[in-house]
Amino acid sequence: MVSGRFFLFISLVVIASLSLSSSAASPNECVYSFFIQTGSIIGAGTDSNITVTFGDSAGKSIRVRNIENWGVMGKTHDYFERGSLDIFTGRAPCIGSPICKLNVTSNGSGPHHGWYCEYVHVSSTGPHTNCSQSVFHVDQWLASDVSPYKLSAVLDGCSKKAQLESGPFVVRKPITSTSE
Repeated sequence: MVSGRFFLFISLVVIASLSLSSSAASPNECVYSFFIQTGSIIGAGTDSNITVTFGDSAGKSIRVRNIENWGVMGKTHDYFERGSLDIFTGRAPCIGSPICKLNVTSNGSGPHHGWYCEYVHVSSTGPHTNCSQSVFHVDQWLASDVSPYKLSAVLDGCSKKAQLESGPFVVRKPITSTSE
């Protein structure tokens, strides 16, 4: 797994480049960066559109339809390939910190619709807001033909109980990771 310092460095570079490239942004917008790790299991990659919805403990949330639109790895990059770490960043209204809820959904389209998502690392920053970093260990297939036969994975670490079990900035499924 990639170290936290690497994530912090990449987040700062992405945030700085966005700040310099768009001076007309709303003062109430934050910058959100996602590092999404596709599993190394055979067939783990997908050509489907992936939607990410993330939220805070107050119930505020943001939906990013087809997160590839926020991709920073180039127009010709093939996202969500087996074993790859993909980086996305964009601006959206600020919500509370930390980000503690995540819904990752595949639309199930394309010739390779099944996708194994290992984890999603989310960082956020904005004017007059606390910075936040959260890691969501998805460790699940998003597919209609592989267990658990769902195209969505929802991880909610907003409750005090969830934070006591996993820590305040790490959200895990209650099962052991298949990649460990």
